[in-house]
Amino acid sequence: MTTHRALGTVTRQLKPRIALAAQDHEKLSVLARAAASTMPDVAAVLAEELDRAHVLVKGRYPEHTVCMGYEVEFRDDTTGKVQTVTLVYPDEADISKGKISVLTPIGTALIGLRAGHSITWETRTGDLRRLTVLQVREPQLA
Repeated sequence: MTTHRALGTVTRQLKPRIALAAQDHEKLSVLARAAASTMPDVAAVLAEELDRAHVLVKGRYPEHTVCMGYEVEFRDDTTGKVQTVTLVYPDEADISKGKISVLTPIGTALIGLRAGHSITWETRTGDLRRLTVLQVREPQLA
C-alpha cells in the first residue's frame, strides 16, 4: 500500500483548508481510532483530515461548511454530475435516503469543506477524482 500512502501525500498537498466544530472533531477522532483495525485505509485518510483541520471552539460551527448531519450539494468535476447527500456517522448511513457515511472515501473528502471549495480525493478503486461543494445546508430541526 505504499502507492496509496504516496498518493495520499500528493493529494494532501492539493487539499484546501478545512474547519470543524470541536464536537465533530472529538467524535470523528474516536471513530477514526475505532475504525483503524477494520478499515485502515479510510481511517487513515480521516485521521489525516482531522490532523489538518482548524478546530473551532466548543459550541461554534463553521458557516457554509460541511459538518456532520449537514446536507451538501456537490459536483463531481470529472462527470459534471451534481448530487445532494447528508453526511452522517456509519450507523446512520442509508444510501437510498442520500445519507452517506463519513467513513467512505467521498464522505471523508467532504467533511470540513466550505461551499465553493474543491478537493481531489481517491476512490476505493484508486482513481483520483475532484469534487466541488456547491451548497451546504444545516439540518432541519424536527
